Amino acid sequence: MGPPLLLACLLAPLCARGASPAQPGAAAPGSPQAWRQHESPRRVKRAWVIPPISVSENHKRIPHLLVQIKSDKQQPGGVIYSIKGPGVDEEPLGIFSIDKFSGKVFLNAMLDREENDRFRLKAFALDLGGMTLEDPTDLEIIVVDQNDNRPLFRQDVFTGHVVEGAEPGTCVMTADATDADDPDTDNAALRYSILEQGAAGMFSINATTGEICTAQPGLDRETMGVYNLTVQAADMSGDGLTTTATAVIYLEDINDNPPEFTKEEFSMEVEEQAAGVDVGKVFAHDKDLAGSPNWLAKFTILEGDPEGAFAIRTDPYTNDGVLSVAKPLDHEVRDRFKLTVSVQNEQPLEPTAPASPRALATVRVRVRDVNEAPIFRDNPRRVSVLEGAPPGTPVTTYTASDPDTRQLQTLSYALLYDPADWLQLDPHTGTVRTKRELLHPSAFLQGGWYIALLLARDDAEPPLSATGTLSIEILEVNDHPPLLLPPAGVVCGRPGRGGSLLLGATDDDRPPHGAPFHYQLSPQHPQLARNWSITRFNVTHAVLAVLVELPEGPYSLPLLLRDSGTPPQERQQLLNVSVCHCGRDGTCEDGVLAAAAAGAGITLGALMIILGSFLLLLAWSRTPHPLPTHVPHHPLLILATPSRPYP
Repeated sequence: MGPPLLLACLLAPLCARGASPAQPGAAAPGSPQAWRQHESPRRVKRAWVIPPISVSENHKRIPHLLVQIKSDKQQPGGVIYSIKGPGVDEEPLGIFSIDKFSGKVFLNAMLDREENDRFRLKAFALDLGGMTLEDPTDLEIIVVDQNDNRPLFRQDVFTGHVVEGAEPGTCVMTADATDADDPDTDNAALRYSILEQGAAGMFSINATTGEICTAQPGLDRETMGVYNLTVQAADMSGDGLTTTATAVIYLEDINDNPPEFTKEEFSMEVEEQAAGVDVGKVFAHDKDLAGSPNWLAKFTILEGDPEGAFAIRTDPYTNDGVLSVAKPLDHEVRDRFKLTVSVQNEQPLEPTAPASPRALATVRVRVRDVNEAPIFRDNPRRVSVLEGAPPGTPVTTYTASDPDTRQLQTLSYALLYDPADWLQLDPHTGTVRTKRELLHPSAFLQGGWYIALLLARDDAEPPLSATGTLSIEILEVNDHPPLLLPPAGVVCGRPGRGGSLLLGATDDDRPPHGAPFHYQLSPQHPQLARNWSITRFNVTHAVLAVLVELPEGPYSLPLLLRDSGTPPQERQQLLNVSVCHCGRDGTCEDGVLAAAAAGAGITLGALMIILGSFLLLLAWSRTPHPLPTHVPHHPLLILATPSRPYP
């Protein structure tokens, strides 16, 4: 292959970027003349380096001749030229073309350096038969930048935060921009400035980095909480194209303002006896950020309430102090209060914050008098009345008192609950008396107590009332002697086994006027002691025993029964005893008929037999046994009623 194609630069300023003008008489570099000018007498191998061709972006004169190339292998028949590469037969297509006969290379479209900053093409020289005459030559076209792109901020709005009172030089944020132009040229050299921020000039911006910092002391959120800055970026080192953005700077709150009362004294009223109710509000103001801990107030009662009758809390929505009643107030005891209340923040103040001259306030509270209900101080009232008290018997005087000592009021009384209609009440004095005798036992007595309710009412408008409970204990009186029960029985006529009878009695009186009961044969008939005896069995029962063998038949025995009341009550009663014929086991042989006739009494021996059989049956039932084949027969004692007098 021969030497590279010759390049003829038709437009000298575009031949070499930054090259100095050619000296007079000198041949242009890259031309055949230049090659011949440097040719030495001795032939050497030629190698051409084609300098880059520069063309400005946005060139509007289209088509535009860039360069002409020629081959030194020019033959009489001619040379065919062609170029290949991006901008020709590769994307983007159609930007460059070449005249195949003259070798002139043309620009056919406007260039944009931000899309393509250079093109690298290959130039070819062929003979008319299509044969390559020389090696391909590199053709580089450099797109020269123009300042055709404005700077662009990365955001339309930049947001930053800085605490109020920040020192000058405290940096907040960076508002930076970009430029699509060539970064190696002045077209992309950016400079930043603040166009608008208000008259204070509290912020500055770094001209080369776009960093925004505080410039002066005195940032006060309570004066201005938000700053809106208009920042500008300009290329060409500040003299070229410009763009703007907004920088919004929020001042963060610090606790540099103490809370203050809106006035020095507050007045309120509250009704007496009202507990847990709100009395009123004390109003405070804080310039710090509402809703923040720097704003939240805390109230304290310092003086005027040694007993803790009041409480104060903070309304979380309004930040005011709410005074409430912690303990019931009594107008008659104290009708006015003078409280000293302080206010401060939940969070501590900044050391630089000024002291507040209005952190204390006086709260005057007047306690209004209201009608209060009467009170039964002794409630329930417990009294005692003897059983069977006659009508008109005084029970008690049950009165109430009125707390309204400063208002003269009259109380009246009424019976609210008197289930047996037993009482009468004086409506003016509260004196209770019996209206009639209360019979005993009564369904209206609960464990010996009679319950009544009294109503006391004042004469205010509207009237108020109170209820008192009157508990009356009905004291038991020993007015009933014991009664023999049953009054008859059957006994075997032989002393010893089977010759005894268990006696019992009842008493309508309640303890201690009943048992123990005392049984004895009538002292008026001493001869009874020869045949009969009575001994104590327990507090309610006694045992009648036969002392000698007696003939069969009915007997009537006069007995004397006495209770243990004070004074004791006694009564002489007849016991009808039927003496039967004794069998070998000490039971009546005709016991079934006798018991059917008597119907009430039971011999002591029979009682012991029955009790013993029950115990044996209970023990047997708890032990596994086979099913019995024979059940033994036990004689059943039947009581009979005697019908003849005692011997």
